Amino acid sequence: MTVGEPMTPDLRVVVADDQEIVRTGLVMILDAQPGIEVVGAAADGAQAVRLARDLRPDVCLFDIRMPGVDGIEATRLLAGPAVDDPLAVVVITTFDLDEYVYAALRAGARGFLLKEAGPAMLAQAVHAAARGDALIAPSITARLLTAFAGTGRAASPARPAMELTEREEQVLATVARGRTNNEIAAELHISLSTVKTHIASLMAKLGARNRVELVIWAYETDRVGR
Repeated sequence: MTVGEPMTPDLRVVVADDQEIVRTGLVMILDAQPGIEVVGAAADGAQAVRLARDLRPDVCLFDIRMPGVDGIEATRLLAGPAVDDPLAVVVITTFDLDEYVYAALRAGARGFLLKEAGPAMLAQAVHAAARGDALIAPSITARLLTAFAGTGRAASPARPAMELTEREEQVLATVARGRTNNEIAAELHISLSTVKTHIASLMAKLGARNRVELVIWAYETDRVGR
């Protein structure tokens, strides 16, 4: 950083887990990461929702299995389709179950990690969610997306099939494979600003609010692998 350059504020995070030892560990891990500050910790989903609405953090990190309001419902309340000003939520769990992953993503989560993920992966997920990107644990991604591809799901009525340009189809496919903007630019030999323009256009055409919704739409309309 050059002299006089303004410092980038830390990303503010709210953590929720009903197990105190896990919750304390997550707080310690995240607080130790450069550029991240935990501003609140909750022991259940209802408390997490109240904290998040009061504090408006940059990212929420929620366990799935919590008493009362679970992590998926908390995610839906803070980031679901009915929320006008959604927060960025990353879901974390011990259980490697596809139905949890899919439910979390449909509820509005921007990331899904297993609790065995190390500090670096946790930090990556928080930063990705804050940017509007999606990060799903590598051990889950291939299996999950293969399952999406084989479901034969119809497009959501809220997002009918749209006429996309050839380049938009290419960008959509790379987003669905979990590529970052920089990786998409390199793979398609286009500039970073062009990637961002295409992604913005895709979100506008499809009514998607984040990259996860683009990924889900791509698989529901059988566009991946074209």
